[in-house]
Amino acid sequence: MATTTPLPSPPSASQALVLIAEDEPEIADILQAYLRRAGLRTVYAEDGRKALNMHLSMKPDIVLLDVKMPKMDGWKVLSEIRHRGGTPVIMLTAMDQDIDKLMGLRSGADDYVVKPFNPAEVVARTQAVLRRTMADESRQVRVLRVAPFEIDLDQHEACVQVEEELHSLSLTLTEFRLLTHLARSPKKVCTRAELLAACLPEGDALERTVDSHISKLRKKLEELGVKGIPAGIRGVGYRLWGTQ
Repeated sequence: MATTTPLPSPPSASQALVLIAEDEPEIADILQAYLRRAGLRTVYAEDGRKALNMHLSMKPDIVLLDVKMPKMDGWKVLSEIRHRGGTPVIMLTAMDQDIDKLMGLRSGADDYVVKPFNPAEVVARTQAVLRRTMADESRQVRVLRVAPFEIDLDQHEACVQVEEELHSLSLTLTEFRLLTHLARSPKKVCTRAELLAACLPEGDALERTVDSHISKLRKKLEELGVKGIPAGIRGVGYRLWGTQ
């Protein structure tokens, strides 16, 4: 079972980075202006796929996420963000039914704002969520522990335990991303397409490129005596553990 261990020294909310995922440029421009006036940094994604790529590469402190977006809707984006970790998310939507609000909160959203909204209220809610989450353990320095690995998510360092001894792994950025993604849900089978989107978002790589990186990662582990990790699932993809 994967566990995340918090350590001290939570980051400051000052100059936090806000990712705005919104397909209406006018709304995004207004939000950016108000947030920047409040001292927050902003980046902007006009569709769901770009939002996920920017979330992975830029590691924003909070996401303002529209529900109805092209390429990938907000619910799917929220689900993937939650799979990756604890980045706080505020949903932005024109849907004002109670059932929609409940769906957002039960899916892991930290707050919910209905359009049309007062931009100043969105800023206030953003600051409130940041204050709460940045003081929370999930936003502190984290170490992911799932046998036989210990992965420092902030320092981008990974170790593997072999016969009671911890060995540091020399991994490329992509190998580290793949190991971390699989370690978050060690029994889950991840498709090549999922791993490609989550771990190799910068280029137009083919799904088979994932096989090459997995092979190199597996070879480094085998050199330390760790065999069969990650496990290949024929016709589907990979998971961290095989039959464990």
